[in-house]
Amino acid sequence: MKRLLLEADRCLLCKNARCQANCPISTEIPEVVKLFKEDKIMEAGEILFNNNPLSAACAIVCPHEDQCKGNCIRGIKSEPVSFCEIEEYISKEYLYKVKFESIEKRNESIAIIGAGPAGITLSIALARKGFKVTLFDAHEKIGGVLRYGIPEYRLPNSMIDRYEEILLELGVKIRPNTLIGPVITLDKLFFDGYKAVFIGTGVWNPKTLDIKGESLGNVHYAIDYLKSPQVYNLGKKVAVIGAGNVAMDAARVAKRSGAEEVYVVYRKGFENMPCTKVELEEAKEDGVKFELFKAPLELTEEGIKYIETKNEVTEDGRINTVTLEGTEGIFNCDSIIIAVSQSPRKNIVANTTGLETNKWGLLLTDDKGHTTKDGVFASGDVVTGANTVVHAVAYAKVVADSIEEYCNKK
Repeated sequence: MKRLLLEADRCLLCKNARCQANCPISTEIPEVVKLFKEDKIMEAGEILFNNNPLSAACAIVCPHEDQCKGNCIRGIKSEPVSFCEIEEYISKEYLYKVKFESIEKRNESIAIIGAGPAGITLSIALARKGFKVTLFDAHEKIGGVLRYGIPEYRLPNSMIDRYEEILLELGVKIRPNTLIGPVITLDKLFFDGYKAVFIGTGVWNPKTLDIKGESLGNVHYAIDYLKSPQVYNLGKKVAVIGAGNVAMDAARVAKRSGAEEVYVVYRKGFENMPCTKVELEEAKEDGVKFELFKAPLELTEEGIKYIETKNEVTEDGRINTVTLEGTEGIFNCDSIIIAVSQSPRKNIVANTTGLETNKWGLLLTDDKGHTTKDGVFASGDVVTGANTVVHAVAYAKVVADSIEEYCNKK
């Protein structure tokens, strides 16, 4: 606490705060810091929660170097203020102490499909507006990517459990282990009396490399591995293909789960990695090693057949990664984890008429979350593709207002 107060004292409480302007959900950073310095923790926590119900999680998992911290004016000449640590402390204090009461309900019932960041945010927002909310999820516990995609050493499941308690306090009904689409269709939901349906099912299908060997017994997809790493026997030497945040998470979890050697195999260099700088540095600190400028050609039981690559600058200044003939080799390892992004599942779309997607299988919506089917709304990764938690929360707030407007008109 003392250290955080010293950090808060470094904040200039800017009137036109660059940190707030570069926060995707416009967190009132100067006001929150001011209240924190005055020891008004619950008041500061209420501001954070009302603006962003998942502030406790975002304080941990947001790419702060690209948002608040990376745009702090203090960072120009010295170290930027680490608001995320202050936010985490305040948000946790508020989250575990606040008690919500279920308010008088309206007549309308809303079905929320998917209990990830977007679904949780929308359920809280609509329940506080008085709607009867039922939250459906295919998993046994709520959280979506928060629980099944982000390692617990980064984001503890106890926090997600607290969000479940808050949902129940607000009167939200939760149906776990319920896959919407094949048996319970969207039409069935409307037939049963739901006024509107929200789809926030995320992106749970791993994208493939489209090379030979992906079905072998020593090959796994990161999105599956991170759901329950304890059930996998990866052996002593593991290779992770890809260099995004999910790849770094998978590599760090494998290292922490007993693998002696873990390598990230990537076809470009460090400067081209899509992961955040923080994730990269933490992976290095955990002992993860890197094999760069190697493009996979085939996966085998012995390891990864690859060809070496290099970057070339084109005439117009663009950088292309090209393969080098005659440089094929094999990187020996016991297990391979593929982490090259995800795409949405088609359980709902395949069993629904009038619900359109783009060429990547992502749902088409307008800027208020309306899909091409009347009464059906969507946001989060199932619309944008894999994105940050805070972006999912910000857009879910917009959709909550859109659903309320739709129900009022009906």
